[in-house]
Amino acid sequence: MELSSNMKTKKLTKSEMLKYAGDFSQLFGIKEHTLAGGKAKGVKAFDVKTGSGLEFTVLADRCLDIAGLSFNGINCSYIAKAGIVAPEYYNENGVGFLRNYFAGFLTTCGLRNVGNPCDENGESFPLHGRIANTPGEEVCASTEWIDDVPVLTISGKMREARLFGENLVLGRKITCKYGENKILIQNTVENLGFKRETLMLLFHFNMGYPFLDEDAMLVTPTQRLTPRDQDAIMGEAEYHQCQPPTPDYSEQVFYHNLKSNPNGNTSVALVNEKLKIGVAIHFNKKQLFNFTQWKQMGEGDYVMGMEPCNCYVGGRVDPRNSGILDYLEPGEIKNFDLTIELLNGMEEISSAIANINGYMVRD
Repeated sequence: MELSSNMKTKKLTKSEMLKYAGDFSQLFGIKEHTLAGGKAKGVKAFDVKTGSGLEFTVLADRCLDIAGLSFNGINCSYIAKAGIVAPEYYNENGVGFLRNYFAGFLTTCGLRNVGNPCDENGESFPLHGRIANTPGEEVCASTEWIDDVPVLTISGKMREARLFGENLVLGRKITCKYGENKILIQNTVENLGFKRETLMLLFHFNMGYPFLDEDAMLVTPTQRLTPRDQDAIMGEAEYHQCQPPTPDYSEQVFYHNLKSNPNGNTSVALVNEKLKIGVAIHFNKKQLFNFTQWKQMGEGDYVMGMEPCNCYVGGRVDPRNSGILDYLEPGEIKNFDLTIELLNGMEEISSAIANINGYMVRD
């Protein structure tokens, strides 16, 4: 196998690798453990090390979402004030979601509401839905050698269901290869019920310090930018720039209509040229037509959210969602795939920016 450019270049077979290391965990692997102490107590987690400078933690009891993520020893994710919180503390009323919101590198929002809490047809829908606080079922972590390359995989299912109501299952498979700086996140949502269900899904990727600072810049192939409200209108000219932590900062939310290639593939990135690293997110507009940017430059609440989604974030009754909401018929399955790419050095950053600027297809 050929190791990545930031490692010593040497082709090693499985047996040859073992000549250098008594156990593969010295180089790569998945470490399973359970958190202890405070409200994180009892949360099952997996620490993943790819051997290329990329390390991250997957929380089995929180929708197989990703908590911390670092690259080349630099933290890239934002951890909110509550820290990691076990799902049993979740209260879906009022601001309950925010008291359980660890943010992390990825929080999944949905499956039947995204954004503001609301009521519809006598049913209450909580802020950002319930799925982020749902523990995984049939969770499996494994390493398999494919073409003499170790492939690390974590998979599981999360169920959103109730008596006399919905029966939706989110399946997730997280895959990365030894020596690579990429994470493939494959998602399926299946309707196991017998009536059509609204499907709202948002992948809430959250960038944090020190990767996120005033030297970071958002790069998108935006063909139309729509500020959500007056606060966003005030910051529209600088939507792509980051400021230092700012007292009394009001969050700004922007909707991006992105260009794509003829197949619908598109990309966004946050880059920090001073640190010479970046995070690119690749997805398909035919699955996730909207890209929401959450810009929060406040003191202690310092985060940039990069959020591919199939809806707008005002909740299912938001007028923006009228006529565009996605649905799952009984027995139907829909796929939502994303690739996270960590950019290492100015050559990779420049190449990613050129690729993003090269998208030409408009809606």
